[in-house]
Amino acid sequence: MSNAPIPYLSISEVGAKFRDKSLSSVEVTRALLERIGKLDSRLHSYLAVTEEHAMRAAERADRELAAGRARGPLHGVPIAVKDLCNTAGIPTTCASRVLRDYKPESNATVVDRLEAAGAVMLGKLNLTEFAVAWYHPELPVPLNPWSADLWPGASSSGSGVATAAGLCYGSLGSDTGGSIRFPSAVNGIVGLKPTWGRVSRHGVFALGESLDHIGPMTRSVRDAAIMLTAIAGSDPKDPTSLSAPVDDYIAALDRGVKSIRIGVDEDYIAAAEAEVADAVVEAIRVLERLGGKIVKTTLPDIAAAAEAWMNICAPETAAAHEATYPSRAADYGPGFRSFLELGTRIRGQEYAKAHMVREGFANRLQDVFAQVDLIACPSATSAGLPATAMPPDARMLAGPNPLLRFTAPFNLSRNPTVSLPCGPAKSAAPPSLQLVGPRLGEAIILQVGEAFERATDWHSQRPPV
Repeated sequence: MSNAPIPYLSISEVGAKFRDKSLSSVEVTRALLERIGKLDSRLHSYLAVTEEHAMRAAERADRELAAGRARGPLHGVPIAVKDLCNTAGIPTTCASRVLRDYKPESNATVVDRLEAAGAVMLGKLNLTEFAVAWYHPELPVPLNPWSADLWPGASSSGSGVATAAGLCYGSLGSDTGGSIRFPSAVNGIVGLKPTWGRVSRHGVFALGESLDHIGPMTRSVRDAAIMLTAIAGSDPKDPTSLSAPVDDYIAALDRGVKSIRIGVDEDYIAAAEAEVADAVVEAIRVLERLGGKIVKTTLPDIAAAAEAWMNICAPETAAAHEATYPSRAADYGPGFRSFLELGTRIRGQEYAKAHMVREGFANRLQDVFAQVDLIACPSATSAGLPATAMPPDARMLAGPNPLLRFTAPFNLSRNPTVSLPCGPAKSAAPPSLQLVGPRLGEAIILQVGEAFERATDWHSQRPPV
């Protein structure tokens, strides 16, 4: 058990304290709500704080735990969800004027599953408008807790900021081209993008239907495994959810790295900035010392895959918004509106060609997993991009986009990834290591990520808030 202050305990640690009665859920939930009140007027990670809802859930958790009805490691633990996940009777705005008055009648499946596991929802987290790259000009922008001059990580930025700053113990993010991995990398936390279909998307507003993944963002690999265990599995309300049995992710954490084949494409790693590339290479050496077997490999054409992403995502986004665009075009912010405009201009032939690039890349990537158990690479090009990293207009993203090179290809291929800190924090968050697994290989990437955390201490670094 660590000596961390209450806001920075892990999910497993705070849950254990609830069960041994050294802390109560009410006590901890109140402490986090007070911390949000103190810090979030500057950080802007929450769009809505659901204080009454949270306190009722915490009181219920304490009653159940006192009666011996423990639901598992999340029981009583305060978390938060990205504000594109439906929450019954609580606004779900997607950070846009278009949905500013929308109160769903039912929860997203992932919210139901977290609440069934006993988690306490603190509120709804900030994001770029409808989860692309731009914030609506009428809403505050999340502040990177490592430095106000740094990019907070695009779409799931509120989830990244809140988790890094100790304003929740874990959060939900979504990832269509990097939006779990970007905010995890630049805020110094762990982010897990599961296999496409491993986690239900029912009740989560779509960005690109064939690219969207929902996953946990936490401060440790073990906590990510705990949250994934709660939300993974088939859902009859989502016909794209996978029926394959859910692995025992928590049991996998103790298996170590011995004889695990780790694929390394040196040229791919070298495409990151030197600080990140060097940290990733050293992390791979750590895994080798722990017993991993390094296998040099060459990944399929990353640049072509990243370029194809735009011609798939933009039209799928336009399809998701056909009920309100262009009829309510004025209610969208200029950045997201430009993305919708781009989506309506991409021809069916261009979408079809991009789809075939996707299929070719995905098939060739799965062939790589015949030789390796997972792939190690960076999560992002840099640990600290400037706050102005994103161009103001979607048309400026046309063609090859280096920002997407370590993320979008694995949305196209639908493989699971986990991102975790792997070096010292200097003027920004720590560099981030990305482990990419075979489809439905969440257990093995969590297993290796946990072994790396046990051998290092990079994940315990905290921003100066």
